[in-house]
Order: sequence, then structure tokens, then C-alpha cells
Amino acid sequence: MNVENPQILLTNDDGINSPGLWAAAKALSSLGYVTVAAPREQHSGAGRSLSNYSDREIKPTTLKIGEQEWTCYAVGGSPAQSVQLGLHAILRRKPDLVVSGINYGENPSTDISMSGTVGAALEAAAHGIPALAASLELENEEWFSYSNTVDFSTAAEFTRRVAKWILENPLPADVNLLNLNVPARATPQTSFRVTRLSRHRYFEPQLKEDPNSAPDIDSRICVYADDPGDVDSDVHALRVDKVVSITPLSLDFTSRVDLGEMQRSLGELYR
Repeated sequence: MNVENPQILLTNDDGINSPGLWAAAKALSSLGYVTVAAPREQHSGAGRSLSNYSDREIKPTTLKIGEQEWTCYAVGGSPAQSVQLGLHAILRRKPDLVVSGINYGENPSTDISMSGTVGAALEAAAHGIPALAASLELENEEWFSYSNTVDFSTAAEFTRRVAKWILENPLPADVNLLNLNVPARATPQTSFRVTRLSRHRYFEPQLKEDPNSAPDIDSRICVYADDPGDVDSDVHALRVDKVVSITPLSLDFTSRVDLGEMQRSLGELYR
């Protein structure tokens, strides 16, 4: 892809007022025209869900970021719905790239299916559009805050670099989107690594019991063990080596097994 004036659709799961979204918007604006269509409210953990309870209202909103005013679209829906409405109701033509983020908190390993950040990128990829999900590791667990103590500048720079690469290069075969995770203390000089998804669960669900309320589930980051079999993973890159992780993802969830052999094995169902 070699686009002179690329069109970029930007969304997230933290909501239209997230500083991470606007750090990405500012960085990506150097590459082309950025249209922001993001959930009106916080939608962390929404995955690729399409809520039947959202009103799907599209509300044009003007926000001032630094010295620049942006006309953006607050969507009454999930991140994936924001992408759908951005593609079919807001933009006049198919964008060249969809970027989701920058998320408050990392999104690695097998937990990506729960991530609204990754879910939005998956939805874009399912429409045949190259997509990038971008997340910043937090040293605290303020995943649902708009804390101004979080510095998104390095994550924004890596988001810009990877987005530029996607715009200038076709994604390889069997790659539909990239999942970018930036360490909390990374600098623009931090090295990066192309990784696979870790097979270790990253966010561990924990039961919260309160005699005055219904049981609830909270998530905490697992203590990551240095597993020699996991050295090429996103979690190892992020937590052990403290480098930027870029994971190529495919929409094809099919297990890489010999389908014929499994067909023959399943023939035993008729015995």
C-alpha cells in the first residue's frame, strides 16, 4: 500500500475522552487524515461484542487537543460497533488503516479475545482493512481511569511508526492485524520484537466476595514465570526483556493441525 493521503479511522475502548486516544490522534495526524469514532463511554473488556443494548447514537463532538480542534464522533456502542458505524455511516470511503488505542494497560497473550482494543481491530480486519491495536503497559492497575500521570508519548511514537509501516507495506499473508504492546518505561529508542501470543494467561480472574453485595470477578496480572518455552512470546518481551512487542494476528482461528489426520481420527465417532 502506498497512499499519498491515507485515511485513518481511529477508535478505542476507553472512550472518546481518553488521553491515550488523543495521543494517538495527534501522532497519526502526521501520516494522513484521521477520523475519530470512539465509544461515548468506557468499554474495556468488551472484546468484539456488538451490544444489543447500545443506542448506536453518533454524536459529532468538537474537542480541543493542544492547539488543534478535532471534529470527532462519540458512538453509543462498543468498540466494534464504533468501527462498524465509522465504516458504514461516517466515512465516505473505506479507510486505508484502522487504529485502535492507545489503551490504558497492556493487551497480551490469550486474553486478547476479551480486549475491546483488539476487538475493534479484529472488526476492521474482518472488513478487509489493515488494522493496528496499540496498548501501553501500566505499572499501576488504573485501567479504568483517565489518569494524567500516564505518559503516552512513547506509545504514540511507536503507534505512528507501526502505522506508517502498515501504510507503506502490504501485511504478509495470513496477517490481518498487528497487536502492539509498549512497556511502561519504554523510550523512543527502546528496541522492538516481533512475537507470538503467550500461552500463559496474563489476567487472572479473582472472586470478590462482599456480604453486602453479589459476588463479583476482578482481574489481577498473574505473576509471570520465566518459562524457557515462552521466550518468543509477547509477555516475555514485555515483562522480562522490557522491549516493545509487535504480534501479527490472523482472523483464521483454525488450529494448525493436519485436518485429514483429524478427520480420520474422528471417523471413530461411527464405531
